[in-house]
Amino acid sequence: MAAVVGVRDLTKVYGTGGGEVRALDGVTLDLGEGEFTAVMGPSGSGKSTLMHCCAALDTPTSGQVLMGDVDLAALSDKRLTTLRREQLGFVFQSFNLVPTLSAEENIALPLALAGRKPDPAWWDLVVGAVGLGDRLDHRPQQLSGGQQQRVAVARALMSRPTVVFADEPTGNLDSRSGAEVLGLLRRAVDEFGQSIVMVTHDPVAAAYTDRVVFLADGRLAGELRHPTREGVLEQMTLHEPHPPAAAAGA
Repeated sequence: MAAVVGVRDLTKVYGTGGGEVRALDGVTLDLGEGEFTAVMGPSGSGKSTLMHCCAALDTPTSGQVLMGDVDLAALSDKRLTTLRREQLGFVFQSFNLVPTLSAEENIALPLALAGRKPDPAWWDLVVGAVGLGDRLDHRPQQLSGGQQQRVAVARALMSRPTVVFADEPTGNLDSRSGAEVLGLLRRAVDEFGQSIVMVTHDPVAAAYTDRVVFLADGRLAGELRHPTREGVLEQMTLHEPHPPAAAAGA
């Protein structure tokens, strides 16, 4: 499978000297085109840092993030802004909708900022997929959490991005609403050919994906294809940090 994003010996260090934290420590990884990938790991494993570097929201200390043959670190700020707007979609845990805009205006916002109008056929397809045709004139505060997140997913898909990055997209939702959003992301991959990379701590969410990548201490710690909830739980147990053994005689 072709890679939509290629990560090569990626390192990210925060701080210096005694306060140095190595969030990523030489990660090499291909994220598949047309594939739904979950990134998992214990708190502090580097999963959010990896996604932020891949999404051009953070700059690695060393190594490369490649989209096609383009090294993101070599792009100017202007070109990075254009890339984020035109080739990347984002879904956040906190929805990040503009409260003064309607659902319709929020969905169209990335295209409006780029000076483009939505393709009518694609608009109908995406809005139909998220099931919010009768709520487009509502503002975010008039929508449930699940509905707000479906607006956010529609917004991410509307510009037909190369890849969508989803950071704990079900973290603020109940199980039913979370399942609706995950089903929508799954459908975007299966029916629209979308590439999606999702950071999650939830084995139920991970079971919707094609592949789970596990990080531990800033390093790649394994992967699981065709994941199940039980298989993910087993892998998570292997990668959870263990407290140091008690000193002898303590």
